[in-house]
Amino acid sequence: MPLDDLVLGMQRAFDRLVRRLRLGPPPVPGQRRLLIVQIDGLSRAVLEEAMAQGRAPFLARLLHRRGYLMAPMCVGLPTSTPAFQLAAMYGVRPDIPGFHYYDKRRKTDVYFPRGGDAAHVEHTQAAGRRGIVDGGGTYGCVFTGGAASNLLTFAMIKRPTGAGLIRAAAKLVVIGWVLVKGSIASTVEVVRALLRMVADPLSAASGNWKWLAIKLGISVWLRELFTLAVAHDIYAGVPTIYVNYLDYDVAGHAWGPRHRRALQALRRVDASIHRLWRVLRRVPEHGYDLYVLSDHGQAATLPYLRVTGGRPIEQSLFEDFFATDNTREVSAAERPRAELTSGLRALRAHRAPGFFQRFVNYLEQDFPWVLGGTRGARQQAGIRVIAAGPNAFVYFLETPEPLTLEWIEARYPGLAKRISASPGIGIVLVRSESGPLCFWRGAPYGLDALAAGPFAERPDLERIVEGIRDLMTMPSAGDLVIYGIDAPQGNVSFVAEVGAHAGPSVDELHTFLIYPSRVSVPTPITHPIQLYPHFVRYQAGAA
Repeated sequence: MPLDDLVLGMQRAFDRLVRRLRLGPPPVPGQRRLLIVQIDGLSRAVLEEAMAQGRAPFLARLLHRRGYLMAPMCVGLPTSTPAFQLAAMYGVRPDIPGFHYYDKRRKTDVYFPRGGDAAHVEHTQAAGRRGIVDGGGTYGCVFTGGAASNLLTFAMIKRPTGAGLIRAAAKLVVIGWVLVKGSIASTVEVVRALLRMVADPLSAASGNWKWLAIKLGISVWLRELFTLAVAHDIYAGVPTIYVNYLDYDVAGHAWGPRHRRALQALRRVDASIHRLWRVLRRVPEHGYDLYVLSDHGQAATLPYLRVTGGRPIEQSLFEDFFATDNTREVSAAERPRAELTSGLRALRAHRAPGFFQRFVNYLEQDFPWVLGGTRGARQQAGIRVIAAGPNAFVYFLETPEPLTLEWIEARYPGLAKRISASPGIGIVLVRSESGPLCFWRGAPYGLDALAAGPFAERPDLERIVEGIRDLMTMPSAGDLVIYGIDAPQGNVSFVAEVGAHAGPSVDELHTFLIYPSRVSVPTPITHPIQLYPHFVRYQAGAA
């Protein structure tokens, strides 16, 4: 857009002033630079359908006319953003079984939007390794990848650094323009919504206001901020940039991965990538290579509450399988006082990621003392249950180490079998002395027998076996790992969402990597860890 170009020109003039004061010399020409665009939550199947329907026209042109190729990619288990990004950014096999889980060794939950949790995981699991974004910028990610500048990245939300603040201030012109554009666009969208309500008063009760809130928060403000900030970094020659567009994933959780609103969100992301492409073409001397990828897909799901008539998975497990008189939900009062006061201070100071949590469907669970909701965690003396999406974890707290089926059977005979045969349950994974086992419809299957059970006729069986083995090797995975994917009622999520990910369905597991045809990428890509050696070479070139 011409006005965007004018603002970016003003920003470059401001950059030169800031550079003289603080940021050093301009970038050295001659090295290849890296721009990674992540479309959060987009499966390869949905992308191909969207391109065929004209809903991702620029990505279609990129592949058909601009010399780019698309490689299939399997993202492993769990199919979630934190696990993907840690593997791709640092080249490690993560101990991240889900978006929300319990660390028995530390005796605490890990919930990624909560300030400090992502930073701790990145520090402990990637310590000593060079990240692929070292010295660059990350936008909307879970982890920093070693970036010097981070905007709305979970790991840095509560720990802004001096350099990060200066670099954020350096984007003053861009941020000011985003405020102007966002305010105008928001006003237009609100007026349109009011006119629709006048024409159809029932629309106010049909989810349209929820859609308006998501559209304003994610697609108007965040996407515009990310796009202009990344464009600024491209002009500045930042060596590596990783931006994660959240629009499609958020809409998919709320309405389903193939719903028209999710596809509209994808269309807007496609337009933003096109804008970044035009900026890249204006600075060929910087030598950027553009990659577009996705961290996981989504499965269309039925909320577990509908299967059980309103009982959450935590309540069902305790009442049906661990029934005692002292079953209770974990309350805010029972949390460590420091955690509670820290969370409230962060919320009041607008440093807590409540904005993200609202739009990824988890705020009600993480801040029950604010919203009066449940957190998805319930504990009885010695047992803790966490619902994380289409996956739930059962932890027996007697020992900090993972427990096997033999131990569980001695205490609760037939437990895994009975849970796997209950409504809304797809599979139950458990460790055993002979290796991981998968319970499906009340019967156990070893990894070498999955083709005769829950994954019959799946051509990607080898990837599923590898994913289950990796998942059950993680110390933080539950002693029982329960999935609602492929339940008798269909795919089921244990939180209130109609699009979900973390499990082994085709749409969740299989995504894509779009890359320049002149570069060689690892093929086949069976795990995101394979991306690390390819992307870190850009860092080696910079060094």
